[in-house]
Amino acid sequence: MADIETWQPFATVWASKRDVSDGERVAAAEVSAQITTRFQILWSRSVADVSPRDRCECQGLTYDIVAVKELGRRDGFEITAAARIDLR
Repeated sequence: MADIETWQPFATVWASKRDVSDGERVAAAEVSAQITTRFQILWSRSVADVSPRDRCECQGLTYDIVAVKELGRRDGFEITAAARIDLR
């Protein structure tokens, strides 16, 4: 029997959101559209381990985390993430 991958929420936090780029591409006869967004969140123990192994959800889109940059010393994080917008 194959393993089924599931995602579980581990924190709900307030964030600022800024879209930084969007684009379309054609691959294998499929057109897809993607948006890249930067989120800024405050540091807390519940998000201290956020990484590209995680995902985030905002306004009905699921984003794959691309990079996480710490802001200051435990001030917050800047999260760069990408979502497929053609799957809405």
